[in-house]
Amino acid sequence: MIEKIDIEDLKEISLKAGKAIMQIYNKDFSIDYKDDKSPLTEADLKSNEIISTNLQKLYPTIPIMSEENKQVSYDIRKNWEYYFCVDPIDGTKEFIKKNDEFTINIALIYKNRPILGVVYAPALNELYWADGKNAYKNGKKLPLKTNKNIKKNLIVVASKSHISRETQNFIDNIDSKEIEQLSKGSSLKLCMVAAGKADIYPRLAPTMEWDTAAADAIVRCSGKMTYQYENNEPVVYNKENLLNPWFIVR
Repeated sequence: MIEKIDIEDLKEISLKAGKAIMQIYNKDFSIDYKDDKSPLTEADLKSNEIISTNLQKLYPTIPIMSEENKQVSYDIRKNWEYYFCVDPIDGTKEFIKKNDEFTINIALIYKNRPILGVVYAPALNELYWADGKNAYKNGKKLPLKTNKNIKKNLIVVASKSHISRETQNFIDNIDSKEIEQLSKGSSLKLCMVAAGKADIYPRLAPTMEWDTAAADAIVRCSGKMTYQYENNEPVVYNKENLLNPWFIVR
């Protein structure tokens, strides 16, 4: 199946969605709120429509799980071998704040692991992708650089809008002489670790599978991993509960 899916198609779809949402981003737009109090804009819905329509047209046999679609019951989706996991806009809060740090995320999951992924940050003109073997940022193979001495100097990236007390405690207790702490919105944090711009991203706070799937594919194809905090095993997908466990990308 993976050989039948062209990563160029996923990149093209994300670019189309990015163009549409930037037209909304650059004007005044309305904000609604979902049942869980999370914000929703017309850009989330427009991006979802473009991605879902194009994926269905190109790959009609592959199911789609998207944050903005009605979720399929676990009884059905537990039998999925492959599916697309989509977040039409990751970092809606960043989109609303107009700080440019939001992304479009499209992943292909095989059984319970992400194998292909595209993360597009249209306001930053950054396009990350993983083709199942390697990962890239704007055409350059990742990682772009490697820190050879993390005991001496460690770069940690954490959430811009959602840093928890547990995450900060974890960072404060890292064993390194010098720790530089950066903050970033959306799935760009995972991409920073994949690129070597950060050494570690601890997330001891809630996220959903679609928040991480595409960037996690990029992390894994760059030679890094997203580990569950509790047991140090890789994060898995298509669980009955779509909430991610706490995790550490390194």
